[in-house]
Amino acid sequence: MGKKGKRDKKGKGAEKTLAKMEKKVSRRAKKEEEDLEALIAEFQSLDAKKTQVIESSCPPPSPRLNCSFCAHPERDELILFGGEYFNGQKTYLYNELYIYNIRKNSWAKLDIPNPPPRRCAHQAAVVPTAGGQLWIFGGEFASPNGEQFYHYKDLWVLHLATKTWEQIKAPGGPSGRSGHRMVACKRQLIIFGGFHESARDFIYYNDVYAFNLDSFTWSKLAPAGMGPAPRSGCQMTPTPEGNIIIYGGYSKQRIKKDVDKGTLHTDMFLLKAEGTGKEEDRWSWSRLSPSGVKPSPRSGFAVAAAPNNRCLLFGGVQDEEEEESIEGDFFNDIYFYDIGKNRWFPAQLKGPKSERRKRRRGRQAEAGAAGGEELQLPPPQGPLEIVKEVVAEDGTIMTIKQMIPGAAGDKDRSGSEEEEEDEEEEEEGGALGQPVEPCPRSSAMVAVKHGVLYVYGGMFEVGDRQVTLSDLHSIDLHRMDQWKVLLEMDPKTQEWLEESESDEEEDDDVEGAEGGEEEDEESSEEDSEEEEGEQQHPAVQPGEAQAQYLARTEQYWLGLARSHMGPEAKDKKVLKVAHAMAKTFYEDPIQTS
Repeated sequence: MGKKGKRDKKGKGAEKTLAKMEKKVSRRAKKEEEDLEALIAEFQSLDAKKTQVIESSCPPPSPRLNCSFCAHPERDELILFGGEYFNGQKTYLYNELYIYNIRKNSWAKLDIPNPPPRRCAHQAAVVPTAGGQLWIFGGEFASPNGEQFYHYKDLWVLHLATKTWEQIKAPGGPSGRSGHRMVACKRQLIIFGGFHESARDFIYYNDVYAFNLDSFTWSKLAPAGMGPAPRSGCQMTPTPEGNIIIYGGYSKQRIKKDVDKGTLHTDMFLLKAEGTGKEEDRWSWSRLSPSGVKPSPRSGFAVAAAPNNRCLLFGGVQDEEEEESIEGDFFNDIYFYDIGKNRWFPAQLKGPKSERRKRRRGRQAEAGAAGGEELQLPPPQGPLEIVKEVVAEDGTIMTIKQMIPGAAGDKDRSGSEEEEEDEEEEEEGGALGQPVEPCPRSSAMVAVKHGVLYVYGGMFEVGDRQVTLSDLHSIDLHRMDQWKVLLEMDPKTQEWLEESESDEEEDDDVEGAEGGEEEDEESSEEDSEEEEGEQQHPAVQPGEAQAQYLARTEQYWLGLARSHMGPEAKDKKVLKVAHAMAKTFYEDPIQTS
């Protein structure tokens, strides 16, 4: 038997194994999904009481993860939908719709009748049709205790011009899943991968589906060639030619009872459209071998399309599990992938114009003092890695890795370009502020509009505690000069409850999963205020335990202080300012050595 025959036989065997596993998972998950369906139906009955569109200015969204964050195709707006929040005891699910106005740096909440049910880990894609459409597929709903899951397989469209939700019911679509990826490509929505999880089993997918935006029909693609292994959370990018690029992702396998082994994928594939790209037998897989510097292995990274025929990767985490500790290396770096050149390279910040001007003037002075001799410039600085180790009370070791991008060299820049930059700087009113950047994180939400990258939220872990962020940063991908802080994280929104305290709240399932809606309209105003306070995740109350919590998350305060004071400030002064910032929100100062 030739290689082709062996490969085909191997592929068919894998398909049979996958089908058996999917049937097994589906059978075991059916019971718990039936339990959650009743809960979801109750929430939908509350949503059905909304009869009119209400758009109102509001504070920024409360911290949340695994929501969708997309750029409006026609307006200077970003659209945030859904997500989840976990406070150590309870999981909150959302189906709220927020609009961020880029020019005004303001948020608005948009209440529209008959929205999709609460969900997280779904996928969203925007298309410019009829004034703009936001398409949403799949995702999951979790019970408040986080032990049961319902995976959606529904498809929704938000008509942005008319502000109406519509559920599209078409047969033949993907099975219920979350962690999949979806992109709009040549009047189609292409969906790849994802996973389905029940209380005891899980399955990862590597199938590909296409939804035709003209005929509103599903088709399962059967590409030729060997494709990626099953995975979730990968990078999925369309090319101008109508092809699809897949990179990385995460999956896990059960190696023995109650023991799972995770895999960080670092391979790269091209799903090529042969001909029209609309027929099942006109697609093919091929493996890509890019040049350049690839991102280090990681999961939880965010991806977006970038200018100049590129896509980008931001942040993520690399977990290393050992017998007595779990170490997580969190990142805040940016990598670009040049689609035309098939090449990866790390992004480097050029720094504020005022700093570049100082460097140029310093080199010119040195060149003059050398009597016209050729000046040998030092190579551009590479990224600086800062590693911080935090030990929690229970002895858990948490390693937080921060990548500080180096300054790009000015060696090849012409004098005219430098003069233009100086003129722009003068018009803007002088020297720019000290550089700032997002703290290392995974699961951030990103969007690109007019060549500017916007990074919202994400999370990092300290021991067994999860810190969910709600800050907003931006950076011009053309200039790559500096990050801008559009919204700082409010520490008052942070809440973490120990597992030992959860027994008292086991009966709060509906309220916890509801995530921001009132349970009973006839309840008293006092009860409503108490519910609202809990649903907005109030700050941890002052006390010794909270001071210790802050000590474990002091990197946030130190990073914030450093961003305000600049890199030249002495460490002792930065620490003093960090203490003062913390005391603004808490009675007890940070307990540091």
